[in-house]
Amino acid sequence: MNRLARFAGFGKREQDHEDEVAALAADAGRDATEIEDAPPAVVDAEALRESIVTALRGVHDPEIPVNIYDLGLIYTIDIAADGAVAVEMTLTAPGCPVAGMMPLMVKQAVARVEGVGEVDVALVWDPPWTQERMSDEARLQLGLM
Repeated sequence: MNRLARFAGFGKREQDHEDEVAALAADAGRDATEIEDAPPAVVDAEALRESIVTALRGVHDPEIPVNIYDLGLIYTIDIAADGAVAVEMTLTAPGCPVAGMMPLMVKQAVARVEGVGEVDVALVWDPPWTQERMSDEARLQLGLM
């Protein structure tokens, strides 16, 4: 299995998931079936949004020394009551060499945020990215101000 596939979590065995649930249940002093069958907790979307934005600011395009959030590559962050997160993002150009990896990097960063459930990242091209989407800090850092 190549490194990219391992990074994405491909090949993770079902037994690994069962072991994780059993460990969580043991820590909580409960049975594993109680953990898996428990209704999802309702999350505070705004608090979660702040944590997600912080996580996204830790993701950088390898060719540009500015995080993807301040570059304006993140179009939307939708948070459901159960913690599921849907992100729409774009890239600076369709021919970007990291086009295959960037959505995966975003998904991994968002998934690591405590309280986040399922994560879906969609790469969109409409509207096209322009420099106007960048934050003032990003423009200053890149010498565009």
